[in-house]
Amino acid sequence: MEFTWPMMIICILIISSLRIADIIKNQKKVIFYREILTLFFMIYVLCLFQIVTFEDPLVSSLDQRFNLIPLREILRYPFGSRLFVKNVIGNLVLFMPYGFFAMYFTKMDNKYYAFSLIAFASITIETTQLAIGRIFDIDDIILNIIGGMIGYGIYRLLTKLGDSLPRIFLNKWILNIISLVLTGILVGYLWMVVV
Repeated sequence: MEFTWPMMIICILIISSLRIADIIKNQKKVIFYREILTLFFMIYVLCLFQIVTFEDPLVSSLDQRFNLIPLREILRYPFGSRLFVKNVIGNLVLFMPYGFFAMYFTKMDNKYYAFSLIAFASITIETTQLAIGRIFDIDDIILNIIGGMIGYGIYRLLTKLGDSLPRIFLNKWILNIISLVLTGILVGYLWMVVV
């Protein structure tokens, strides 16, 4: 987190200033909750980039640069151990936002399309990691796809819930207020972590 928060602040300020300039220049209508989701997606992609490309001392000391045997690394760690949480749960959670955002922005609610986008992103990351001296791991791809599909399921669930809610809850103003509250909670949490 010590390396991530400065990048996040810089990115938020630069992206927000460019978006505000675009809105002012082109006199665009602002829908705050959509702006917040777009900003969160950009920050997520930048943090994902940082996580998957930073040099891990454990990885750089290994001779083996790829694992093509499914479940080999997943089953290597004792359930609930620190390494299990970092490697298995971490890869699942890492791609959950991608599954959600991929469907939110494309509006193509199709499990095969979601699977294709998630698999493509995960394979691209693993191949890039191999090219920069990290490990290509088939288990990471499996876990990323499962995590991404969970994110897709969350998108589907929220869409179904949204369809069943009274219209008042789908009003732009209500969604904007919810976005502000959630953003405030997230900023407060990040502030506590950083300070």
